[in-house]
Amino acid sequence: MRRITRIATVGVASAALALSATACGGKTSSDAGSDGDKAAIAYDIGGRGDQSFNDAAYAGLAKAEKDLDVNGSEAEPSDGESDADKVQRLTELARAGNNPVIGVGFAYAPAIKKVAPKFPKTTFGIIDDASVTGKNIANIVFNEEQGSYLAGVAAAKVTKTKTVGFIGGVETPLIKKFEAGYIQGVKDTDPSVNVLPQYLTQPPNFDGFSKPDLGKAAAQGQLDKKADVIYSAAGLAGSGAIEAASKAGKWNIGVDSDQYNQAGLANYKESILTSVTKDVEDSVFNLIKSVQDGKPQTGEIRYGLDKDGVGLSMSNPAFTEMKDVIAAVDKAKQEIIDGKITVKTAP
Repeated sequence: MRRITRIATVGVASAALALSATACGGKTSSDAGSDGDKAAIAYDIGGRGDQSFNDAAYAGLAKAEKDLDVNGSEAEPSDGESDADKVQRLTELARAGNNPVIGVGFAYAPAIKKVAPKFPKTTFGIIDDASVTGKNIANIVFNEEQGSYLAGVAAAKVTKTKTVGFIGGVETPLIKKFEAGYIQGVKDTDPSVNVLPQYLTQPPNFDGFSKPDLGKAAAQGQLDKKADVIYSAAGLAGSGAIEAASKAGKWNIGVDSDQYNQAGLANYKESILTSVTKDVEDSVFNLIKSVQDGKPQTGEIRYGLDKDGVGLSMSNPAFTEMKDVIAAVDKAKQEIIDGKITVKTAP
């Protein structure tokens, strides 16, 4: 297995220097993969180690390294960066011969729109955005609202206080899909359950995806209002919410990755009832493999319940032992797949 090169980028001015730096004394981006296929991912806010979205993307790159003998590179975001920083980052990754180059998160849309036409032989992937299209752009999108609906069903079944919470990192159309599905799932299951929705920040402030203290404070506020199940779609900030709910002895519902199994959340895992998963890992791997096979994916690539692209994790034994809850979730899942339930994408 080849070593993945991790690139720390801190703005345009220092990009050239940053792109020569690697984690743990690894290879530089210019020589990594000089003897094989090369692929790169550029992380969203919070970077690798968020125990959620970015870590799921990293898992896909790591799988490609192991199974496809690909040389992987990673590029980290910087706090408060501009679109110009992202343009520089993607440009350098493409110039280094990486193919594909994958932007993790909708925030990369403006940068990919500028960079992709300049490298027509390179495939650019973007996760969670379908607004920017091109012959060499793969739009990897998910039906987050469907997985969130199932989380709502579970929350409504396990709550004892008839009050549950939703914490969104930043109030964007994407995160509102999580909120919409969750609330619909709760209300369809038990209309008497009260849902407390809250967002940590508003655009252009994206701290709500990166600062755990914000998630912790929001969760504590919901706990004070008697919420006993809290679903957080807030990236790294969600770890703060998980900590607060865990210490209060209440249930968490994780997001993107199976957070019950995330090492960084091991101290709180028993409070993580389930997680709304997005198969970001396989979506990254599949795009890399398609390029290696000479048939690069392009256009919209959608992952929903019908393809197990979204769903609920079953890692916590306490959850799987709740037979009536699991039965309700399974019933709702099949009805969504069969078209009997249409899940809203906005509250």
